[in-house]
Amino acid sequence: MKNITKSLIALLALVAVSCSVEDVQDRPVIEAVTAPVLTAPQSGTAYVLTPDAAANQAERFTWTSADFGGSVEVSYVVEIDKKGNTFKTPKELGTVKSQNQVSVSVEKMNTAILSLGATPFTPGDFEVRVKSAVGTETQFSNVTGIVVTPYTTETPKLYVPGGYQIASGYGAADWTQASAPTLLAEGYGKTAFEGYVYFATAQDATKDGQGYKLSTKSDWSGTNYGTGTAAGTLSGAGDAKNLSILTPGYYRIKADTDPAKLSIATLKTTWGIIGNATPGGWDADTPMTYDPATKKWTVIATLTAQSAPDNGLKFRANGNWDLNFGDTGANGTLEEGGTNIGTSAGKYLITLDLSNPRNYTYTMVKQ
Repeated sequence: MKNITKSLIALLALVAVSCSVEDVQDRPVIEAVTAPVLTAPQSGTAYVLTPDAAANQAERFTWTSADFGGSVEVSYVVEIDKKGNTFKTPKELGTVKSQNQVSVSVEKMNTAILSLGATPFTPGDFEVRVKSAVGTETQFSNVTGIVVTPYTTETPKLYVPGGYQIASGYGAADWTQASAPTLLAEGYGKTAFEGYVYFATAQDATKDGQGYKLSTKSDWSGTNYGTGTAAGTLSGAGDAKNLSILTPGYYRIKADTDPAKLSIATLKTTWGIIGNATPGGWDADTPMTYDPATKKWTVIATLTAQSAPDNGLKFRANGNWDLNFGDTGANGTLEEGGTNIGTSAGKYLITLDLSNPRNYTYTMVKQ
């Protein structure tokens, strides 16, 4: 029995040695011989990505096969990075094994571009390449430059950093986007922005540290708009001078960043209530007071009972009808030129909140 056991052990050892030797002899030598060549897209190809085409193909990337010195399975990864970043922080667009193409969807490309810090709806320069690998051995293709305009389904906003912030109640530091008020676009893909900003002090851009800018990001890495060549225009150039507000006050700011427009308009406003429910009727505004701490306008007023839509009250700027707010739908949200606000009789604390751009609200609390 012992002899049989010894014979079996010897036989297995012989087989193991034999297999190991053969495996080593048959195993291919892995070495980088020829790198892949990216054949599509062509240099300078431009992509304008849109959310309605998210599931569509943005591009089919193709390349020639890499040679690693034998018949082996090669993994390929299509990488993208910002132009000039030398692929220090590349993002993956697609990966395949022993194939020479990969289809990349609009959504996939858009996600990668945004993660690289791209500004939505603004063309940016990027570079793509193919990484090939067998085990730890890697080879990279040529680099191709492309231009991509990404999208976002979030509504774009502009930050308003400037030398006025500390004095005006916008944080503990001037020129800080994180605590600055914002302007909001009409919707995603739109370039017309609006919002209200309080300037407690005059901001003369010709003086050191004064003025303000409109920033596309919550830091200085995006586009920072300053004064254009003509009054009422913007410039996104890096050397654009700061914008000015020469008279302190509470301003509505409208800006359009469409490259064909690049416009800005500011309107100094004071607010009041008017209507046959108010002390002044339809002939005179009852003025409101702005509080920099709460960012709201308030007034305590005695109202009479009036029914909308024909009667009631409205919020009006500057004692005229060029800019006024009502409440169409009676839901506490204001619309420019909206329906009169119905009232019940009594003494009320009335609050107007314009601090959230394009989401203007009010409250009336009985005292």
